[in-house]
Amino acid sequence: MIRTVVSVGLLLIAALSARGQTYDGRFQQLSEGLELGQFKVAQATPVGDSTVVVLRIDPRFWDLTMSCASTSPSSRNMKAKEWAEEYGLVAVINAGMFNTDYRTHTGFMKVGGHLNNPQVNDYQSAAAFQPVKPGLSTFRIFDLDEMPLDSIRANYSHVIQNLRLIKRPGMNRWSQQDKRWSEAALGEDAEGRVLFIFCRSPYSMHDLNKILLTLPLRIVAAQHLEGGPEAQLYIKHRDTELQWVGSYETDFFESDDNHRAWPIPNVIGVKAKNEH
Repeated sequence: MIRTVVSVGLLLIAALSARGQTYDGRFQQLSEGLELGQFKVAQATPVGDSTVVVLRIDPRFWDLTMSCASTSPSSRNMKAKEWAEEYGLVAVINAGMFNTDYRTHTGFMKVGGHLNNPQVNDYQSAAAFQPVKPGLSTFRIFDLDEMPLDSIRANYSHVIQNLRLIKRPGMNRWSQQDKRWSEAALGEDAEGRVLFIFCRSPYSMHDLNKILLTLPLRIVAAQHLEGGPEAQLYIKHRDTELQWVGSYETDFFESDDNHRAWPIPNVIGVKAKNEH
């Protein structure tokens, strides 16, 4: 939510261990084109384990979707896990911050023929997927100081405008600040793959960007989705079920005590190709 659950990813760790998987900073394949990495970073924070979680999604095998309470059959905000169950998604992350009506995205948001928010603000990042014309990238994070939003919305059925974290081709766009929070973010790597990024440990966005740019991600662009206790990432595929929720946020929830997923109105999800 605009302001100026872990589960901590342990739902089925036993199942993962039984399959001989350990998370040591390398990506582990969950399925073709779907990989999970957990990276312990050197820069510690006052709370949390300083771990960055990244779900890497190859758009050749998986489709991105967006869902919002303003068009869902139940018309209610749901936790990431509930969104996954409602729409048959293998992964769900926040779509971005939302206004005080608990429905409307803070920036421009287009989901097919539905405009959750037609208003364009000064956020400099727009993620787009499901192109409506041949020859376009299946997924791309655009810099709005390089590409006008009108051109993007004309070419893609799903467009979401958010605060920019990293500008193409890998530039940290946040100056240092005292505020820090748990973070859910959306990224793109040099091969055009989608990155669902989650970090429960609270960092300033300047520091988190530096971390992301030094990890073996080859990240070229990223945007902020949500911070603090509302941030979440959920994965359910085959015998893997994992959930991470955020907690700490300066001036809002200055504690590491949140362990529940909060209902959210808008999400980005992952589906296997042709499962629509």
